[in-house]
Order: sequence, then C-alpha cells, then structure tokens
Amino acid sequence: MYLDTLGIAVRTGHHCTEPVMQRFGIPGTIRASFMFYNTFSEIDQLLVGVNKAIQLIRKD
Repeated sequence: MYLDTLGIAVRTGHHCTEPVMQRFGIPGTIRASFMFYNTFSEIDQLLVGVNKAIQLIRKD
C-alpha cells in the first residue's frame, strides 16, 4: 500500500460496522488513529499521503 511506503500505518476493512456499511453500500473504509504523542506535522503527512493515494487510485 502506498501509505506504507511513507511510514504511515492505517487499518482497512469494516471496523465492526459491517451491517451499517452494507446498508449504505460502502465496501470498506480506511481508519487512522491518533494519540496524544502525534504531532501536527505527522497529521499533515497523513493528509498529504491520503490525497496522493486518492490521486493514484483515480488514475486507474
């Protein structure tokens, strides 16, 4: 996954909400968790990485 190459760890899947996601036709999600030790710079890196990943996916 692209975010892995940037050192960003996320989880993908249903996150214990599969019935709700099926109801709304959502095949899956990506979840990022934050803790008190995360910096604003790390959050900015996540946002840049997610935007770049979206661009790469849309090219296909």
